[in-house]
Amino acid sequence: MHYESPIRDPWIVGETDYKTISNEICGPAEAAPTKWWYMAFSLSLTVLIVGACVLTYFFLTGIGLWGLNKTIGWAWDITNFVWWIGIGHAGTLISAILLIFRQEWRNSINRSAEAMTIFAVFCAGSYPVLHMGRVWDGFWVLPLPNDLGPLWPNFNSALLWDVFAISTYLTVSVVFWYTGIIPDLATLRDRSTKKLRKFVLNFFSFGWTGAVKHWNRFELVSLILAGVSTPLVLSVHSIVSFDFATSLIPAWHTTIFPPYFVAGAIYSGFGMVLTLLIVARKVMGLEKYITIGHLEAMCKVVVLTGSLVGIAYLTEFFIAWWSGDPYEQFAFMNRVFGPYGWAWCFMFGCNAIIPQVFWVRKLRRNPAFIWVISIFINIGMWFERFVIIVVALHRDFLPSSWAMFSPTWVDISIYVMTFGLFFTCFLLFAKYLPVIAIAEEKAILKSTRGGKPVEAIFGRGGQDYNQQLAFDLVMADKARNGHKYATHDSNPGEEGFVDPLEQGGGEDE
Repeated sequence: MHYESPIRDPWIVGETDYKTISNEICGPAEAAPTKWWYMAFSLSLTVLIVGACVLTYFFLTGIGLWGLNKTIGWAWDITNFVWWIGIGHAGTLISAILLIFRQEWRNSINRSAEAMTIFAVFCAGSYPVLHMGRVWDGFWVLPLPNDLGPLWPNFNSALLWDVFAISTYLTVSVVFWYTGIIPDLATLRDRSTKKLRKFVLNFFSFGWTGAVKHWNRFELVSLILAGVSTPLVLSVHSIVSFDFATSLIPAWHTTIFPPYFVAGAIYSGFGMVLTLLIVARKVMGLEKYITIGHLEAMCKVVVLTGSLVGIAYLTEFFIAWWSGDPYEQFAFMNRVFGPYGWAWCFMFGCNAIIPQVFWVRKLRRNPAFIWVISIFINIGMWFERFVIIVVALHRDFLPSSWAMFSPTWVDISIYVMTFGLFFTCFLLFAKYLPVIAIAEEKAILKSTRGGKPVEAIFGRGGQDYNQQLAFDLVMADKARNGHKYATHDSNPGEEGFVDPLEQGGGEDE
């Protein structure tokens, strides 16, 4: 028997029904692009094209255009690689782990988070290829038969583990995302009036008809993919951390890196999800489906993972002190008091201190405030990767080889180009495909609104659940000893009965 407290946020608010859900979620994909979409897309595409020109110059000239030197062999390239991979982790967590635990609040955000994961992996995967210098020989990292003699990848290298981990991660993420969107492609097909569009959507939806057999297979495959994806959440960023942990560099050679990197990846991923969806829900008019309750749930995950990251920061200093290794101790003292101490302070402040404001309920239910904090999270996590990589390398065992790193215009341009690629892909996705899983929203419509006073669900302009009003109604009901207030699970014929399917016009056609 399913029961929820009447004062608990429903995951769908406002006046809606099955048909309204289809109309409002499919609307942006079926309507003509707005001028704001054209402006955003033109800007991101321009950045991508300019970046591609810089990339061509980089290919023709060589890796010497980067700000690397004899001491700092990894810098912005690997920093940005780890940052983008981390951003993609929230999508897999939301899609897989929350599905296994049957968390209904994932239904409104999983589609966009999964798409964000794929686009972030595109951006991340470009950096190791660029770092090869000779990108046309990139296939050498794959264990393929060749005529170049006994040339095989070094399977003891963590860099090769990255190749397998990231390629597997990308493959599973694409399959998971595409499997989930099949029923919604069929919905778009059935609503389409153009023959060509209907044919294309029918082809990509594999002729989905909504038969019981189709739904059974859909649920089974989704659960299997969730089980396959769950280890990837832990393994991919753990393997990325092995790029550093398997070396002998002070501040890198530590066993805390795998859980530390995983927590940081989920933390940064949810930061980017908040950054994108707070804007998307407003621009696309989806406040009824991406509710304040969803934002609050994500803020709670941010508090948890941000606290874990902060504990990891402090644990690193304790391990360095406890080890008695002077090189290890110097590496961490140099982080705080060295020439890059400002970067460490920015990292610690953004990642460990600022998110603690979400302990205040009023702040974690304020979309504008959450969006600002999410920007700080994204910046702070970039600085974390910069501190781990550059600050650990710039002062090694020989003072004579100490050096500083300064990014060149090529470093910066390629990094900006990845933003152009990311937002170009995301804008195309948001325009031509449903950003929310329609079928999954309909599946929870009745259960998430059952037992909730209709006055609270339709209050505040239909954009937010009025918990105080719900509480007052529940208390008044108890005081009246049996008076039945109008809820969405009242039985027909009872006083105050309101059927959610009749509130907006009936079933979907």
